[in-house]
Amino acid sequence: MDGSSAPEKLIVVNRDPDGVAWVIINRPKSLNSLTKPMMADLAQSIKSLSADDSVRVIILSGSGRAFCSGVDLTAAEDVFKGDVKDVEADPVAQMEICAKPIIGAIDGFAVTAGFEIALACDILVASNDAKFMDTHARFGIFPSWGLSQKLSRAIGVNKAREVSLAATPLTADQAERLGLVNHVVERSELLKKARQIAEAIIKNNRDMVLRYKAVINDGFKLDLGRALALEKERAHEYYDGMTKEQFKKMQEFIAARSSNNPSSKL
Repeated sequence: MDGSSAPEKLIVVNRDPDGVAWVIINRPKSLNSLTKPMMADLAQSIKSLSADDSVRVIILSGSGRAFCSGVDLTAAEDVFKGDVKDVEADPVAQMEICAKPIIGAIDGFAVTAGFEIALACDILVASNDAKFMDTHARFGIFPSWGLSQKLSRAIGVNKAREVSLAATPLTADQAERLGLVNHVVERSELLKKARQIAEAIIKNNRDMVLRYKAVINDGFKLDLGRALALEKERAHEYYDGMTKEQFKKMQEFIAARSSNNPSSKL
């Protein structure tokens, strides 16, 4: 042995026995800025977890003082003219097609590409120290991971224009008030809160969680009329595929829960 150690992983994936998978962007000395290989690794990690039947929920976080400070601009040309066009190496594209719910645990800065990764999560929990910032206009970078379209839909078009055109940061409290963030907690409670939400999701019907996430996310891309039609179509497809035995089990499950806890009735 030569005494050398293996290089530290820049995208870390851990799995808990109950079905929670933790994905950590792990380049703290560079505020978790993304290199081209990191983008590909993150994309493949999300893709793999989406296909893993043992995984129920994914929690995405960053190590150190930031969630993700964006793309490492020392390799900007290589990144923006290369992997941004490759779905297999595009973490946001993989997050958007991921079947499993993704909870973003945001501590410190979520800047530009980091902001876009946060927007690709299904649920966001932030520490008091979290800040969201869009610096595309400041540095002459054209957004390609959805920030120009998603942010206005999340917080309103006028506020989104200010955040993006003036590169005005959003604090965690502002993000919560605007509906971008679900919960703001102390830094020491961040991962605990994310896990609590994951545990609540895991307690529910596994198949329906996946179907419900899909219909919410797919419908949000449509106008209301088409989204309602999509819901109706998928509901009919779901019920048409259920057997009498499955209906019976569903009724028994609902009856048992209602009798043990009246507040859980439909």
